[in-house]
Amino acid sequence: MHIQEFQALIKAIYHTKDSQRGLDRTFVWFVEEVGELARALHRGNRQDLEEEFADCLAWLATLANLQGIDMEVAIRKYQQGCSKCHATPCTCGEPKPTV
Repeated sequence: MHIQEFQALIKAIYHTKDSQRGLDRTFVWFVEEVGELARALHRGNRQDLEEEFADCLAWLATLANLQGIDMEVAIRKYQQGCSKCHATPCTCGEPKPTV
């Protein structure tokens, strides 16, 4: 399945509910799913990981649908490699994360 097909499928399944819920509350659901993905990453169970990655992608597609963003168009940002240095693999220096 292509990204555009997935986004259209998510729209067909959930758009009425998502529109009624609104952008802000839908974003909260997305963040909750990201939290569930974080927990699954720590557990390391492959089935849980697959489910949580799918859920996060579905909620991201939902947010894009609510904003009228075609994800297939949006990801063209990475078509030429890294969005900053345009290299594949990326050659940008990464700043150290602050915790």
